[in-house]
Amino acid sequence: MVLIRSRWLLLSAAFLSAGAEIIITPEPAQPAEGDNVTLAVQGLSGELLAYNWYAGPTLSLSYLVASYIVSTGDETPGPAHTGREAVRPDGGLDIQGALPGHSGTYILQTLNRQFQTEVGYGHMQVYEMLAQPVVVANSTALVERRDTLHLTCSSPSPAEVRWFFNGDALPIAVRLGLSPDGRVLTRHGIRREEAGAYQCEVWNPVSVSRSEPVNLTVYFGPERVAILQDSTTRTGCTIKVDFNTSLTLWCAARSCPEPEYVWAFNGRALKNDQDHLNISSMTAAQEGTYTCIAKNPKTLLSGSASVVVKLSAATVVMTIVPVPTRPMEGQDVTLTVQGYPKDLLVYAWYRGPASEPNRLLSQLPSGNWIAGPAHTGREVGFPNCSLLVQKLNLTDAGRYTLKTVTLQGKTETLEVELQVSPVPLGLSGLLD
Repeated sequence: MVLIRSRWLLLSAAFLSAGAEIIITPEPAQPAEGDNVTLAVQGLSGELLAYNWYAGPTLSLSYLVASYIVSTGDETPGPAHTGREAVRPDGGLDIQGALPGHSGTYILQTLNRQFQTEVGYGHMQVYEMLAQPVVVANSTALVERRDTLHLTCSSPSPAEVRWFFNGDALPIAVRLGLSPDGRVLTRHGIRREEAGAYQCEVWNPVSVSRSEPVNLTVYFGPERVAILQDSTTRTGCTIKVDFNTSLTLWCAARSCPEPEYVWAFNGRALKNDQDHLNISSMTAAQEGTYTCIAKNPKTLLSGSASVVVKLSAATVVMTIVPVPTRPMEGQDVTLTVQGYPKDLLVYAWYRGPASEPNRLLSQLPSGNWIAGPAHTGREVGFPNCSLLVQKLNLTDAGRYTLKTVTLQGKTETLEVELQVSPVPLGLSGLLD
Protein backbone atom coordinates (compact mmCIF):
# COMPACT_ATOMS: atom_id res chain seq x y z
CA MET A 1 0.00 0.00 0.00
CA VAL A 2 2.76 2.40 0.95
CA LEU A 3 4.60 1.55 -2.25
CA ILE A 4 1.57 2.30 -4.41
CA ARG A 5 0.92 5.58 -2.68
CA SER A 6 4.56 6.69 -2.90
CA ARG A 7 4.86 5.87 -6.57
CA TRP A 8 1.40 7.47 -7.13
CA LEU A 9 2.43 10.78 -5.61
CA LEU A 10 5.76 10.76 -7.45
CA LEU A 11 4.20 10.04 -10.83
CA SER A 12 1.04 12.10 -10.45
CA ALA A 13 2.43 15.11 -12.21
CA ALA A 14 4.31 13.18 -14.89
CA PHE A 15 1.74 11.06 -16.70
CA LEU A 16 -1.52 12.76 -17.74
CA SER A 17 -3.74 10.90 -20.16
CA ALA A 18 -6.25 12.48 -22.50
CA GLY A 19 -9.15 10.17 -21.66
CA ALA A 20 -12.79 11.01 -21.28
CA GLU A 21 -13.55 14.28 -19.58
CA ILE A 22 -14.09 14.03 -15.85
CA ILE A 23 -17.01 16.17 -14.67
CA ILE A 24 -17.30 17.27 -11.02
CA THR A 25 -20.57 18.74 -9.74
CA PRO A 26 -21.66 19.59 -6.18
CA GLU A 27 -24.82 18.04 -4.79
CA PRO A 28 -26.78 20.11 -3.87
CA ALA A 29 -25.80 22.50 -6.63
CA GLN A 30 -26.00 25.60 -4.36
CA PRO A 31 -25.14 24.36 -0.89
CA ALA A 32 -25.78 26.45 2.17
CA GLU A 33 -23.56 26.77 5.17
CA GLY A 34 -23.91 23.60 7.27
CA ASP A 35 -25.16 21.39 4.45
CA ASN A 36 -23.68 17.96 3.75
CA VAL A 37 -22.25 18.20 0.24
CA THR A 38 -21.05 15.55 -2.20
CA LEU A 39 -18.73 16.42 -5.07
CA ALA A 40 -20.11 13.84 -7.49
CA VAL A 41 -17.89 12.55 -10.30
CA GLN A 42 -18.85 11.56 -13.82
CA GLY A 43 -16.70 10.40 -16.72
CA LEU A 44 -14.33 8.04 -14.91
CA SER A 45 -12.95 5.32 -17.23
CA GLY A 46 -10.87 2.17 -16.91
CA GLU A 47 -9.81 0.19 -13.89
CA LEU A 48 -8.58 2.71 -11.34
CA LEU A 49 -6.06 2.18 -8.59
CA ALA A 50 -6.31 5.43 -6.61
CA TYR A 51 -7.76 8.95 -6.29
CA ASN A 52 -6.21 12.24 -5.21
CA TRP A 53 -8.46 15.14 -4.21
CA TYR A 54 -7.11 18.72 -4.16
CA ALA A 55 -8.83 21.81 -2.78
CA GLY A 56 -7.03 24.45 -4.81
CA PRO A 57 -6.18 25.65 -8.30
CA THR A 58 -3.15 23.37 -8.85
CA LEU A 59 -1.87 19.87 -8.15
CA SER A 60 0.23 21.12 -5.28
CA LEU A 61 0.88 18.97 -2.24
CA SER A 62 -0.22 21.84 -0.01
CA TYR A 63 -3.72 21.64 -1.58
CA LEU A 64 -4.01 17.86 -1.18
CA VAL A 65 -7.17 16.93 0.74
CA ALA A 66 -6.87 13.15 0.71
CA SER A 67 -5.51 10.14 -1.22
CA TYR A 68 -7.64 7.01 -1.61
CA ILE A 69 -6.59 3.45 -2.59
CA VAL A 70 -9.49 1.78 -4.39
CA SER A 71 -8.53 -1.86 -3.72
CA THR A 72 -8.20 -1.49 0.04
CA GLY A 73 -10.41 1.54 0.77
CA ASP A 74 -7.53 3.17 2.61
CA GLU A 75 -7.72 6.98 2.81
CA THR A 76 -4.79 9.20 3.74
CA PRO A 77 -5.56 12.84 4.72
CA GLY A 78 -3.46 15.57 3.16
CA PRO A 79 -2.40 19.07 4.33
CA ALA A 80 -5.69 20.61 3.13
CA HIS A 81 -7.89 18.12 4.98
CA THR A 82 -10.26 19.93 7.43
CA GLY A 83 -11.63 16.88 9.19
CA ARG A 84 -14.91 17.07 7.30
CA GLU A 85 -13.89 15.38 4.02
CA ALA A 86 -14.15 11.69 3.08
CA VAL A 87 -13.43 10.07 -0.30
CA ARG A 88 -16.08 7.74 -1.66
CA PRO A 89 -15.29 4.44 -3.42
CA ASP A 90 -16.81 5.79 -6.62
CA GLY A 91 -14.38 8.72 -6.52
CA GLY A 92 -16.73 11.35 -5.09
CA LEU A 93 -15.85 13.53 -2.13
CA ASP A 94 -18.21 13.95 0.83
CA ILE A 95 -17.99 17.10 2.95
CA GLN A 96 -19.89 17.06 6.24
CA GLY A 97 -21.31 20.41 7.42
CA ALA A 98 -19.71 22.47 4.68
CA LEU A 99 -18.52 25.95 5.56
CA PRO A 100 -18.05 29.01 3.32
CA GLY A 101 -14.32 28.32 3.55
CA HIS A 102 -14.89 25.13 1.55
CA SER A 103 -15.78 27.25 -1.48
CA GLY A 104 -13.38 27.20 -4.38
CA THR A 105 -11.82 24.98 -7.05
CA TYR A 106 -11.54 21.22 -6.55
CA ILE A 107 -9.37 18.84 -8.60
CA LEU A 108 -9.76 15.09 -8.81
CA GLN A 109 -6.73 13.16 -10.05
CA THR A 110 -7.10 9.43 -10.90
CA LEU A 111 -4.50 6.67 -11.40
CA ASN A 112 -5.15 3.55 -13.49
CA ARG A 113 -3.31 0.27 -13.71
CA GLN A 114 -1.08 1.58 -16.50
CA PHE A 115 -0.01 4.31 -14.07
CA GLN A 116 -1.70 6.91 -16.20
CA THR A 117 -3.52 9.84 -14.61
CA GLU A 118 -6.54 11.85 -15.53
CA VAL A 119 -7.61 15.15 -14.02
CA GLY A 120 -11.04 16.68 -13.59
CA TYR A 121 -11.89 20.15 -12.34
CA GLY A 122 -14.92 21.40 -10.49
CA HIS A 123 -16.02 24.43 -8.50
CA MET A 124 -18.16 24.71 -5.41
CA GLN A 125 -19.62 27.78 -3.73
CA VAL A 126 -20.89 27.32 -0.18
CA TYR A 127 -23.24 30.16 0.64
CA GLU A 128 -23.35 31.40 4.19
CA MET A 129 -26.54 32.11 6.13
CA LEU A 130 -26.51 35.88 6.12
CA ALA A 131 -26.67 37.96 9.28
CA GLN A 132 -28.95 41.00 9.40
CA PRO A 133 -27.27 44.04 7.83
CA VAL A 134 -27.33 47.52 9.34
CA VAL A 135 -27.99 50.81 7.54
CA VAL A 136 -25.62 53.53 8.73
CA ALA A 137 -26.64 57.13 7.90
CA ASN A 138 -24.53 60.27 8.03
CA SER A 139 -27.66 61.96 9.43
CA THR A 140 -31.35 61.14 9.70
CA ALA A 141 -32.48 64.79 9.62
CA LEU A 142 -31.42 66.86 6.61
CA VAL A 143 -32.36 70.21 5.09
CA GLU A 144 -33.91 70.08 1.64
CA ARG A 145 -31.69 71.09 -1.31
CA ARG A 146 -28.84 71.93 1.05
CA ASP A 147 -27.66 68.67 2.64
CA THR A 148 -26.33 65.39 1.18
CA LEU A 149 -27.52 61.97 2.31
CA HIS A 150 -25.07 59.07 2.69
CA LEU A 151 -26.47 55.63 3.57
CA THR A 152 -24.17 52.63 3.93
CA CYS A 153 -25.33 49.02 4.05
CA SER A 154 -23.02 47.42 6.60
CA SER A 155 -22.72 43.63 6.37
CA PRO A 156 -19.78 41.27 7.02
CA SER A 157 -20.77 39.07 4.11
CA PRO A 158 -19.75 39.59 0.46
CA ALA A 159 -23.37 39.24 -0.66
CA GLU A 160 -25.47 41.05 -3.21
CA VAL A 161 -27.22 44.17 -1.93
CA ARG A 162 -30.56 45.75 -2.81
CA TRP A 163 -32.34 48.74 -1.28
CA PHE A 164 -35.91 49.41 -0.22
CA PHE A 165 -37.76 52.69 0.32
CA ASN A 166 -40.92 52.65 2.43
CA GLY A 167 -41.07 48.88 1.96
CA ASP A 168 -40.84 48.92 -1.84
CA ALA A 169 -37.89 48.38 -4.15
CA LEU A 170 -35.83 51.53 -4.49
CA PRO A 171 -37.06 53.75 -7.36
CA ILE A 172 -34.80 54.00 -10.39
CA ALA A 173 -34.23 57.72 -9.74
CA VAL A 174 -32.70 56.88 -6.38
CA ARG A 175 -30.80 53.80 -7.58
CA LEU A 176 -28.78 56.09 -9.82
CA GLY A 177 -27.08 57.34 -6.65
CA LEU A 178 -25.69 53.92 -5.68
CA SER A 179 -22.01 53.01 -5.56
CA PRO A 180 -20.80 50.27 -7.96
CA ASP A 181 -21.07 47.60 -5.26
CA GLY A 182 -24.54 48.83 -4.29
CA ARG A 183 -23.61 49.32 -0.64
CA VAL A 184 -23.51 53.13 -0.50
CA LEU A 185 -26.46 55.34 -1.42
CA THR A 186 -25.71 59.03 -1.99
CA ARG A 187 -28.24 61.79 -2.65
CA HIS A 188 -26.96 65.32 -3.19
CA GLY A 189 -29.43 68.12 -2.49
CA ILE A 190 -31.93 65.85 -0.77
CA ARG A 191 -35.62 66.43 -1.61
CA ARG A 192 -38.65 66.22 0.64
CA GLU A 193 -40.15 63.36 -1.36
CA GLU A 194 -37.09 61.30 -0.41
CA ALA A 195 -37.98 61.41 3.28
CA GLY A 196 -39.11 58.04 4.62
CA ALA A 197 -37.90 54.61 5.70
CA TYR A 198 -34.77 53.12 4.08
CA GLN A 199 -33.69 49.50 4.33
CA CYS A 200 -31.00 47.41 2.68
CA GLU A 201 -31.14 43.70 2.01
CA VAL A 202 -28.26 41.26 1.49
CA TRP A 203 -28.93 38.06 -0.37
CA ASN A 204 -27.37 35.02 -1.96
CA PRO A 205 -29.00 31.98 -3.58
CA VAL A 206 -29.75 30.34 -0.22
CA SER A 207 -30.26 33.22 2.22
CA VAL A 208 -31.73 36.70 2.47
CA SER A 209 -31.73 39.22 5.32
CA ARG A 210 -33.13 42.74 5.51
CA SER A 211 -32.07 45.52 7.85
CA GLU A 212 -34.22 47.44 10.28
CA PRO A 213 -35.58 50.66 8.72
CA VAL A 214 -33.77 53.95 9.11
CA ASN A 215 -36.27 56.83 9.03
CA LEU A 216 -35.10 59.95 7.23
CA THR A 217 -36.62 63.38 7.91
CA VAL A 218 -36.17 66.18 5.38
CA TYR A 219 -36.73 69.71 6.67
CA PHE A 220 -38.26 72.24 4.28
CA GLY A 221 -40.27 75.45 4.17
CA PRO A 222 -42.11 77.38 5.27
CA GLU A 223 -43.94 77.68 1.96
CA ARG A 224 -47.34 78.93 0.88
CA VAL A 225 -47.92 80.82 4.10
CA ALA A 226 -51.60 81.75 4.28
CA ILE A 227 -54.08 83.18 6.74
CA LEU A 228 -57.31 81.23 7.07
CA GLN A 229 -60.70 82.21 8.44
CA ASP A 230 -63.33 79.49 8.77
CA SER A 231 -61.11 77.14 6.69
CA THR A 232 -61.10 79.64 3.81
CA THR A 233 -57.85 81.15 2.61
CA ARG A 234 -57.90 84.92 2.88
CA THR A 235 -54.35 85.85 1.97
CA GLY A 236 -54.19 89.24 0.30
CA CYS A 237 -57.92 89.84 0.85
CA THR A 238 -60.08 91.91 3.12
CA ILE A 239 -62.10 90.22 5.84
CA LYS A 240 -65.25 92.07 6.86
CA VAL A 241 -66.54 91.35 10.34
CA ASP A 242 -69.74 92.35 12.09
CA PHE A 243 -69.42 94.71 15.04
CA ASN A 244 -68.87 93.06 18.42
CA THR A 245 -68.48 89.57 16.90
CA SER A 246 -65.50 87.25 17.38
CA LEU A 247 -62.95 86.35 14.76
CA THR A 248 -60.18 83.72 14.69
CA LEU A 249 -57.37 83.96 12.16
CA TRP A 250 -55.33 80.81 11.48
CA CYS A 251 -51.83 80.81 10.06
CA ALA A 252 -51.08 77.86 7.78
CA ALA A 253 -47.83 76.91 6.04
CA ARG A 254 -46.21 73.94 4.34
CA SER A 255 -43.26 73.28 6.58
CA CYS A 256 -41.26 70.55 8.30
CA PRO A 257 -41.01 70.84 11.21
CA GLU A 258 -44.01 72.93 12.26
CA PRO A 259 -42.89 76.56 12.09
CA GLU A 260 -42.74 79.11 14.87
CA TYR A 261 -45.33 81.89 14.54
CA VAL A 262 -45.22 85.63 15.10
CA TRP A 263 -48.27 87.89 14.67
CA ALA A 264 -48.26 91.61 13.96
CA PHE A 265 -51.02 94.23 13.82
CA ASN A 266 -50.37 97.24 11.62
CA GLY A 267 -46.66 96.42 11.75
CA ARG A 268 -46.54 96.10 15.54
CA ALA A 269 -45.65 92.72 17.00
CA LEU A 270 -48.29 91.05 19.17
CA LYS A 271 -47.65 88.82 22.16
CA ASN A 272 -48.86 85.68 20.43
CA ASP A 273 -46.71 82.72 19.35
CA GLN A 274 -49.56 80.38 18.42
CA ASP A 275 -50.79 79.34 14.99
CA HIS A 276 -54.01 81.31 15.51
CA LEU A 277 -55.08 84.75 16.67
CA ASN A 278 -58.38 85.42 18.44
CA ILE A 279 -60.28 88.70 18.23
CA SER A 280 -62.99 88.28 20.84
CA SER A 281 -65.09 91.38 20.20
CA MET A 282 -64.59 93.28 16.97
CA THR A 283 -64.56 97.07 17.19
CA ALA A 284 -63.30 99.90 15.02
CA ALA A 285 -60.07 99.97 17.04
CA GLN A 286 -59.24 96.49 15.81
CA GLU A 287 -59.56 97.31 12.13
CA GLY A 288 -56.28 97.10 10.25
CA THR A 289 -53.69 94.77 8.72
CA TYR A 290 -52.91 91.49 10.46
CA THR A 291 -49.69 89.70 9.48
CA CYS A 292 -48.53 86.19 10.30
CA ILE A 293 -44.82 85.39 10.05
CA ALA A 294 -43.85 81.70 9.99
CA LYS A 295 -40.24 80.80 10.84
CA ASN A 296 -38.64 77.37 10.42
CA PRO A 297 -36.01 76.80 13.14
CA LYS A 298 -34.27 74.08 11.09
CA THR A 299 -34.07 75.63 7.61
CA LEU A 300 -33.78 79.16 9.06
CA LEU A 301 -36.24 80.32 6.40
CA SER A 302 -39.39 82.38 6.95
CA GLY A 303 -42.49 83.48 5.11
CA SER A 304 -45.45 85.73 5.82
CA ALA A 305 -49.03 86.48 4.86
CA SER A 306 -51.32 89.43 5.59
CA VAL A 307 -55.02 90.25 5.58
CA VAL A 308 -56.97 93.44 6.16
CA VAL A 309 -59.76 93.20 8.74
CA LYS A 310 -62.59 95.75 8.61
CA LEU A 311 -65.99 96.19 10.10
CA SER A 312 -68.68 95.25 7.64
CA ALA A 313 -70.79 98.06 6.18
CA ALA A 314 -73.87 96.94 8.08
CA THR A 315 -72.14 97.28 11.42
CA VAL A 316 -70.98 100.87 11.10
CA VAL A 317 -74.53 102.09 11.69
CA MET A 318 -74.55 103.81 15.05
CA THR A 319 -76.61 102.59 17.96
CA ILE A 320 -77.22 104.11 21.38
CA VAL A 321 -77.69 101.80 24.34
CA PRO A 322 -78.47 103.18 27.84
CA VAL A 323 -76.42 101.45 30.55
CA PRO A 324 -78.23 100.50 32.67
CA THR A 325 -81.20 100.16 30.35
CA ARG A 326 -83.83 101.13 32.99
CA PRO A 327 -82.04 103.40 35.48
CA MET A 328 -83.74 104.59 38.63
CA GLU A 329 -83.98 108.10 39.97
CA GLY A 330 -80.70 109.05 41.65
CA GLN A 331 -78.58 106.64 39.58
CA ASP A 332 -76.08 107.48 36.83
CA VAL A 333 -76.69 106.37 33.27
CA THR A 334 -74.37 106.22 30.25
CA LEU A 335 -75.83 106.60 26.79
CA THR A 336 -73.29 104.28 25.16
CA VAL A 337 -72.63 104.81 21.46
CA GLN A 338 -71.62 101.84 19.35
CA GLY A 339 -70.36 102.09 15.76
CA TYR A 340 -69.53 105.81 15.84
CA PRO A 341 -67.62 107.12 12.75
CA LYS A 342 -63.87 106.64 12.85
CA ASP A 343 -63.26 109.92 11.02
CA LEU A 344 -65.33 111.94 13.48
CA LEU A 345 -64.90 115.73 13.37
CA VAL A 346 -67.44 116.87 15.93
CA TYR A 347 -70.49 115.58 17.77
CA ALA A 348 -73.27 117.23 19.81
CA TRP A 349 -75.89 115.96 22.26
CA TYR A 350 -79.36 117.52 22.49
CA ARG A 351 -82.02 117.20 25.15
CA GLY A 352 -84.75 116.71 22.62
CA PRO A 353 -84.63 117.18 18.84
CA ALA A 354 -81.42 118.47 17.24
CA SER A 355 -83.41 121.14 15.39
CA GLU A 356 -83.69 123.24 18.57
CA PRO A 357 -80.28 124.84 19.43
CA ASN A 358 -81.44 125.83 22.90
CA ARG A 359 -81.68 122.15 23.78
CA LEU A 360 -77.90 121.60 23.19
CA LEU A 361 -76.38 119.74 26.11
CA SER A 362 -72.76 119.56 25.02
CA GLN A 363 -70.49 119.01 22.08
CA LEU A 364 -66.95 117.84 21.50
CA PRO A 365 -65.29 119.51 18.48
CA SER A 366 -61.78 118.15 17.89
CA GLY A 367 -61.45 116.98 21.48
CA ASN A 368 -62.63 120.16 23.24
CA TRP A 369 -65.65 120.00 25.54
CA ILE A 370 -68.26 122.79 25.19
CA ALA A 371 -71.35 123.03 27.39
CA GLY A 372 -74.62 124.06 25.73
CA PRO A 373 -77.73 125.93 26.92
CA ALA A 374 -79.42 122.75 28.15
CA HIS A 375 -76.39 121.56 30.16
CA THR A 376 -77.23 121.03 33.83
CA GLY A 377 -73.71 120.35 35.08
CA ARG A 378 -74.47 116.65 35.44
CA GLU A 379 -73.62 115.68 31.85
CA VAL A 380 -70.19 114.50 30.70
CA GLY A 381 -69.23 113.61 27.11
CA PHE A 382 -66.57 111.10 26.00
CA PRO A 383 -64.40 110.88 22.83
CA ASN A 384 -66.40 107.83 21.68
CA CYS A 385 -69.54 110.04 21.60
CA SER A 386 -71.07 108.44 24.71
CA LEU A 387 -72.85 110.70 27.23
CA LEU A 388 -72.89 110.25 31.03
CA VAL A 389 -75.82 111.73 32.96
CA GLN A 390 -75.23 111.72 36.72
CA LYS A 391 -77.78 111.51 39.56
CA LEU A 392 -80.87 111.19 37.41
CA ASN A 393 -84.18 112.75 38.29
CA LEU A 394 -87.53 112.04 36.76
CA THR A 395 -87.32 115.14 34.53
CA ASP A 396 -84.24 113.65 32.80
CA ALA A 397 -86.47 111.08 31.12
CA GLY A 398 -87.30 111.62 27.48
CA ARG A 399 -85.66 111.97 24.11
CA TYR A 400 -81.90 112.45 23.62
CA THR A 401 -80.41 113.18 20.21
CA LEU A 402 -76.82 112.64 19.02
CA LYS A 403 -75.57 114.48 15.97
CA THR A 404 -72.19 113.57 14.39
CA VAL A 405 -70.19 115.22 11.61
CA THR A 406 -67.26 113.43 9.89
CA LEU A 407 -64.14 114.91 8.32
CA GLN A 408 -65.79 114.41 4.93
CA GLY A 409 -68.79 116.48 6.08
CA LYS A 410 -71.17 113.54 6.46
CA THR A 411 -73.83 114.27 9.08
CA GLU A 412 -75.76 111.63 10.97
CA THR A 413 -78.46 112.03 13.63
CA LEU A 414 -79.55 109.32 16.06
CA GLU A 415 -82.17 109.45 18.82
CA VAL A 416 -82.76 107.41 21.97
CA GLU A 417 -85.60 107.48 24.50
CA LEU A 418 -84.40 107.42 28.11
CA GLN A 419 -86.72 106.05 30.77
CA VAL A 420 -86.15 106.88 34.43
CA SER A 421 -87.91 104.79 37.06
CA PRO A 422 -88.98 106.35 40.35
CA VAL A 423 -87.32 105.06 43.47
CA PRO A 424 -89.47 102.60 45.42
CA LEU A 425 -90.50 103.96 48.81
CA GLY A 426 -88.42 101.46 50.70
CA LEU A 427 -85.20 102.42 48.82
CA SER A 428 -85.47 106.20 48.82
CA GLY A 429 -83.30 106.59 51.91
CA LEU A 430 -80.63 104.21 50.61
CA LEU A 431 -80.03 106.25 47.46
CA ASP A 432 -79.53 109.56 49.22
